[in-house]
Amino acid sequence: MDFIELPPEISDVGARACLVCGAAGAGNHRRTAACRGPSLGGGATRVSSATGVGHQRPRVLVIGAGFGGFHCLRTLERILPAGAAELVAVNPSDYMLYVPLLPEVAAGSLDPRQVAVPLRSALPRTKLMLGSATDIDVERQVCTIVDVEGRARSEHWDYLVLASGSVTRLLSIPGVAEHAKGFKSIAESIYLRDHILRQLQLAEQTDDPAERAARTTFVVVGAGYTGTEVAAQGQLLAQQALRQHPGLHDNEIRWMLLDLAPRVLPGLNPRLSKPTARVLRRRGVDVRLETSVSEVGADYARLTDGTEIPTRTVVWCVGVRPDPVVESLGLDTERGRVVVDDHLRVPRADGLYAIGDVAAVPDPAQPGESTPMTAQHAQRHGETAGRNVAAALGYGEPQPYRYRPKGFVVDLGGWHGVADPFHVPVSGPLAKVIARSYHLAALPAGKLRVAFDWLADALTARQLVQFGLVSETGVSLREADSVPTHGETAPAEPHAASR
Repeated sequence: MDFIELPPEISDVGARACLVCGAAGAGNHRRTAACRGPSLGGGATRVSSATGVGHQRPRVLVIGAGFGGFHCLRTLERILPAGAAELVAVNPSDYMLYVPLLPEVAAGSLDPRQVAVPLRSALPRTKLMLGSATDIDVERQVCTIVDVEGRARSEHWDYLVLASGSVTRLLSIPGVAEHAKGFKSIAESIYLRDHILRQLQLAEQTDDPAERAARTTFVVVGAGYTGTEVAAQGQLLAQQALRQHPGLHDNEIRWMLLDLAPRVLPGLNPRLSKPTARVLRRRGVDVRLETSVSEVGADYARLTDGTEIPTRTVVWCVGVRPDPVVESLGLDTERGRVVVDDHLRVPRADGLYAIGDVAAVPDPAQPGESTPMTAQHAQRHGETAGRNVAAALGYGEPQPYRYRPKGFVVDLGGWHGVADPFHVPVSGPLAKVIARSYHLAALPAGKLRVAFDWLADALTARQLVQFGLVSETGVSLREADSVPTHGETAPAEPHAASR
């Protein structure tokens, strides 16, 4: 027997009645054991295309498989019996990206595959659709999906969880889109590693002092989590690579970390900013606060204080903004994020939930404020949304979003780090151990592989070679402002994710 599409007068989720018990408003109706009725194949009530009797099992569509979407689906798989609902994930890739470890991929201490969690093995009961959501019709409960080859199709949903993440936030600064490099993806982290090694090689080859200075100067804009770690890990990579370039001198390598904030890590405990800045400056990183770029060219960066820096490397870690698809939905928004209640439901939109960077979730710790755009919150949003969707299907009770802060960790490379587990500031080797322990605990899969990579990095020298797998056009910020990461919450404070 085949499934059939219900007629509009029945499939209108806001008005239809439960086809088993007759309760009105089936879109919001909490199904009981009585109205779930006899099941076929683990709980699915099937429809005969000949008679039109019965109805399809509920369809849960999750847009994005980053921290929020992934943990929403994982929670649903854990709670729902097999066949109780059709679970569908829409994501541009077949993996969940563990963004906090990207700086270590760029530094060469981790294989890129170790930060990619395969969706098919991690979510065995979820159907994966490779693509992006370009439009969501809330009234008809239909979502337009464009696959990775550009083909569009419409997908019906009974419950939709919008977890499509964010895009790189570009400011109207001349040259940033054309010449700066982003840092939100595996491709960008691989490219940055190759680029650093390439610049050192080409600097050694040239006899032009101006070109040499530009190639050995690296500028990171944004001293949040990502920017600070990129500067710390990148500087160590450059120092290690310098041993293979006898024609270059240590004092020629220059790393700069810029931020308009008065301190590094503005989103963290102020007591952690000083030790972080101290470690970076001790290594030779030029930390400039209350300073940013006013213009970026192919071989220079002009700072807001008027200084012109010769450089061929500007890494943009300033922040993110919600997926632009939010703007087309006609829903209430707050600073570009969909307004939701404390159960993560979108008001006046049956069956629609929003989580992560796209959602303005009420912060229980700060009344009147929304939760920050962080990985910790996105993961917890996902778990809460998963439980609430399951409750709407008759499995469990709905619950409001609540959380207990676990603190934050920042890996500065080598044996250095800073952390504030449960608001206790820690720095140095102990913070490094805490940071790595946290990541091993938080990784959904591949923990042993990551641990082995770290062990190998501690015991052996890194292989400093360029693969050239990612072209410069492949990491251009020109397109980044309109391409959603689908939940890959990026760790750049104060606008993106934390640990």
